[in-house]
Amino acid sequence: MNQDSKAHRFGDYRIRLWTAEDRDAVVALLAQVLAEYGLNFEPEDADEDVVHVQKHYMDRQGEFWLVEIDQRIVGTAAFYPLHGRADVAEIRKMYLLPEARGQGLGRWLLDFLEDRARARGFKYARLETAAVLKEAIALYESAGYTTAPDSVATRRCDRVLIKAL
Repeated sequence: MNQDSKAHRFGDYRIRLWTAEDRDAVVALLAQVLAEYGLNFEPEDADEDVVHVQKHYMDRQGEFWLVEIDQRIVGTAAFYPLHGRADVAEIRKMYLLPEARGQGLGRWLLDFLEDRARARGFKYARLETAAVLKEAIALYESAGYTTAPDSVATRRCDRVLIKAL
């Protein structure tokens, strides 16, 4: 096991890399969190990357991390190089179940992803989010993210944010 694949800790939470055995649990978690905010899980569109993590993250030199407590997955956080921009890491799939929120874990995960991206030579972190995810937007803005210039939002994600690393 190399340094990059070792588990990390935040309090009682264990943060580790995704494995193929995690697929169904990750899909279920994402669908649950999206439903909480009135958003649909889209396995053939916006969430196809979660159904095929190996292809979209690992095979593209990205990273997909899971948050566990008591051997149960309660969150995800990921990034990969933005298509056509080798200097930009796209932060993706930062989701926590309600029980894991409000403890500073989201901020820790965002800092963790940014640190990993910076160490790999990325100059910027970019993300897409939906206006309905008010807590997430507040987190991103408090961490220094601003509206990305000349960015096109997607159907589900109507906000595009960027930050210099």
